[in-house]
Amino acid sequence: MTSFPGAIVLGLENAIGLTVVRELGEHGVPVHGVAREAHSVGAASRYCTQSLLRPPGPAALWLPEMIARTGAGAVLAVSESDLLELADLPTTIGDCHILVPRPDRLAKVIDKFCTLDIAEKAGLRVPQTWQPQPGEDFAARVAAMRYPLVAKWANPPAVLPILEHAGLEWLKTEYIRTSQALTALLDRYAPVGRWPLIQQYCGGVGLGQMLYMEEGRATLRFQHRRLHEWPPEGGVSTLCRAEPAERHGEQMALSEQLLRALDWDGQAMVEYRYELDSGRYWLMEVNGRFWGSLPLARHCGAHFAWEAYRRTVLGQRDLAPLPRDDLRARYMVPETKRLMRLWITPGRIGDPFFKRRPIRDLIDYVLGFFDPATRYYVLTLSDLRPWVRDMTQMLRKAVRREKR
Repeated sequence: MTSFPGAIVLGLENAIGLTVVRELGEHGVPVHGVAREAHSVGAASRYCTQSLLRPPGPAALWLPEMIARTGAGAVLAVSESDLLELADLPTTIGDCHILVPRPDRLAKVIDKFCTLDIAEKAGLRVPQTWQPQPGEDFAARVAAMRYPLVAKWANPPAVLPILEHAGLEWLKTEYIRTSQALTALLDRYAPVGRWPLIQQYCGGVGLGQMLYMEEGRATLRFQHRRLHEWPPEGGVSTLCRAEPAERHGEQMALSEQLLRALDWDGQAMVEYRYELDSGRYWLMEVNGRFWGSLPLARHCGAHFAWEAYRRTVLGQRDLAPLPRDDLRARYMVPETKRLMRLWITPGRIGDPFFKRRPIRDLIDYVLGFFDPATRYYVLTLSDLRPWVRDMTQMLRKAVRREKR
């Protein structure tokens, strides 16, 4: 059997990191996983050759020694914070490739306002967007916006410590129906002089187009439709299905054009809201890291972590095989939470335009267990230990809550 250089994977705490470990391991790459917690779900995988607890301090202090000790040929990361940290390192350390975007490219996709500006110039449809700035005429802006609106932070890593210091809660998404509600939001953040991005609300369904870019062209493509999310009004994908390659072809070409305009190399997901009735695609953001629905891509044969490894470390230049497009995948724990929210506390759903179908969703939830096209984010029969660990940790948490 061919012996490949190992890979160091930072972030084993969730299904994304687990998927990266499985993907590389299934292709014969020894994986050295770095976890913040000893009982991380990814560390339980049979494909995790070695599980290491993350040393304290910045990666620059301990990663070179780890690379030398393991003989790794590549480093991959899952979280945005790790990407930002690794982006400041050289592209290679010895013979090891640091497979993260460069700082200038990463900054463009983390800053949602910057991404939307580049996208509009590249010919994509973007929602009306306003980034409030100190000294602006807020009243005029409030009057000019097209309601309803969504508020979300353009650069979460930059603003989180500022909000925390001021005692303000970071909210991923807020829905605004009236000018009065927008004025109240602007007043709330006035003390820190920072405001979230204010964006026109776009209906439709979530569509994600994933591409691996190398020297301005896509070498691997995959797309999926979001069916359910947690929280229900928008968040992590908990149920998604693959979309056939022949659909959304023109939009896929625009996604590739956008990534080319961003000078992007590596994996990325371009996220849209797709209006079924009008056929319009509204760009939401570009996700420059491994995304939540990566398990579906893996089940379908679209192996983005392996694509990054094989092209960079092994120098392979052949195109990846076409993935299948007839599967769907479920993230069972948050999918179950979603169903409970719909039944028990529907009033907590923040999106006033969210369509509530609790009976239909309950039926689909049960029937999904018998659907031969259904796969799971964590549960895989060929690699059961991560699922067992995940369930064990859930039970322990439930017992601790009961004892309080």
